Amino acid sequence: MTTHSNISIGIIGGSNSLISLMKEALKSFPSFNPTCKIIRNEKEIIESTIKLMSSSEVIVFTEYHLFKKAQQKLEFTIPVHYVPLMGTGLYRSLFKVKTSHGLKSLSVDTIEEKYVNQILTELEESNSTVKIFEEVSFFPLKDIISFHIRNYESNNTIAITGIPSVTQELNKLKIPNELTTPTHQDLIVSLERALLSTETRRNKESQVVFGLINIDNFRKKAEMYQSEHEVQQLKLNINKILLDYTKQLEGHLIDQGGGEYSFFTTRGIFERETRGYKFIPILQDTEKKFGVTLSIGVGFGRSATDAGSHARVALRQSQEIGGNVCYIVRENRSVLGPVDITSPMNYENYNLAITDPELLQKAKKAGMSAAYMTKLMAQVSRYGKFEYTAQELASILKITKRSTHRILLKWMDAEIVEIVGEEKITSKGRPRRIYKLTFLEDHLKNEEKI
Repeated sequence: MTTHSNISIGIIGGSNSLISLMKEALKSFPSFNPTCKIIRNEKEIIESTIKLMSSSEVIVFTEYHLFKKAQQKLEFTIPVHYVPLMGTGLYRSLFKVKTSHGLKSLSVDTIEEKYVNQILTELEESNSTVKIFEEVSFFPLKDIISFHIRNYESNNTIAITGIPSVTQELNKLKIPNELTTPTHQDLIVSLERALLSTETRRNKESQVVFGLINIDNFRKKAEMYQSEHEVQQLKLNINKILLDYTKQLEGHLIDQGGGEYSFFTTRGIFERETRGYKFIPILQDTEKKFGVTLSIGVGFGRSATDAGSHARVALRQSQEIGGNVCYIVRENRSVLGPVDITSPMNYENYNLAITDPELLQKAKKAGMSAAYMTKLMAQVSRYGKFEYTAQELASILKITKRSTHRILLKWMDAEIVEIVGEEKITSKGRPRRIYKLTFLEDHLKNEEKI
């Protein structure tokens, strides 16, 4: 299945644990399509970097010494970054050493002395002695290990290293040490820096973003007020909060009437203010202050026309799942969302671009609503599974089993779903039929060929 992420990023690390941490951080960056490489020797560093430079827009090394090895041997043709051990990860390591051993005498590799001293000052450790192994990238690992051993034997130092293989050897020798690894926040900062350096990101900075905001059930809400004056006051209050939010986006707001608004901004600002499509505070603000929820649809496009039509599709997605959320439809018609305050990691990311007229006609004839299409496509995209029982579909669509069976009959008549087997649960119970979502399977197969 084709991916809908549009910025390829190469990740190079020296351990499974660091790659796992990076994969977790990458979940906050839906625009990235990552390729991760774990390397075990210098030859693999060079080979992996060369390969990723030909297929990626940017590369991030999880460890500084790997970055330096590659930098010595290669001329980078794309932006290349590393995760510096100078932030919360270093602070965490020094604090742990202080708690367990004290900070009287340290031997340190991979980390610049000024950063170590800065945190020691913050920890009020003015009498610490620090031995630094300079330029770890120019020396084999055995020299770094010997450095820590010598200092431990002569000065009883505690080793602080940024290299997993070094800490493994020191553990074997029972020499006290602390492996400094980046925290989640350190990785987020490094990935943000990598994102900003990509050509795709720079090109999209000034792309126009079109948004639509609809007040959910505004007519019913207005009927709760006793006078027209109160209704107009509510409108003014909502209008003010929307204007304030649009000001944060450095955008332009238009009242379309009937409880609907549109706004324009640029993609760079929108990404920044939504923290990478994860944070829409206005959803919570309007509900908390006025008891009103909003449906928001945001469209990206290669033209203003495309952005506008994509925003309308996104708004429909938001409304059909009950409102109080925001969906985004990007220029390739992939869908991102829901973006809301309560579940910032609850992303659906799938392609909405079903353009086969015969398939669309079948779906329409069978009563396949956009809401059902949204939920089914998100499910298939997430799990790669096309076969479900009626009970499973009822749970996905959030409807009763009886309604599900009725809908499945229509879908089978329209030849967009078929029975492919049965599932026997118990010796006495009736077997459950297994239905295949053939319309989505066919669509995704065709997409792969393009």
